[in-house]
Amino acid sequence: MILPTGLPVPSDDGACDHLPGARMPALSLPSTGGDAFRVDLVPGGAERLVLYAYPRTGRPGEDPLVPDWDLIPGARGCTPESCAFRDHAGELRAAGATVAGLSTQDTAYQREAAERLRLPFPLLSDASLELTGALGLPTTRVAGTTLLRRLTLVIRGGVVEHCFYPVFPPDGHAAQVLAWLRDHR
Repeated sequence: MILPTGLPVPSDDGACDHLPGARMPALSLPSTGGDAFRVDLVPGGAERLVLYAYPRTGRPGEDPLVPDWDLIPGARGCTPESCAFRDHAGELRAAGATVAGLSTQDTAYQREAAERLRLPFPLLSDASLELTGALGLPTTRVAGTTLLRRLTLVIRGGVVEHCFYPVFPPDGHAAQVLAWLRDHR
């Protein structure tokens, strides 16, 4: 839950420069909430959808995909990031946003994390890479697995209004998103 010091900071390689202003595809992704989740529609009662993408959550006691996981810029911190969005969920709602997490992990794996971390929002699975491909989201391959690089989309009216990329440190990112939402009411 606490990030180690000295993690490598990801750099902005321009991989998300095309996203602000992009129309979200009319796709439904499997969700830990049990229903398919439309990524182009902001759920009722909210003005914006905050969709944060992360490489993968781990499980307590499991080894990372590779021994040098902490040396991959932006890889470490998925659980602290999700917990920060959980802890700020009420404030994010008050700022007009609903939240969902996104990874390429399957829904069963994500469901364990959502329950263990008591997340009040769904985690969405893009295991088929359908959304990733449609939007050209940045990925990385680790141990034969395609993972999303950490980013956050703010979606309003079916369009990407803002993109946070790269995201670092992940445990402070929810507060950064909240500040942006408050400044852009």
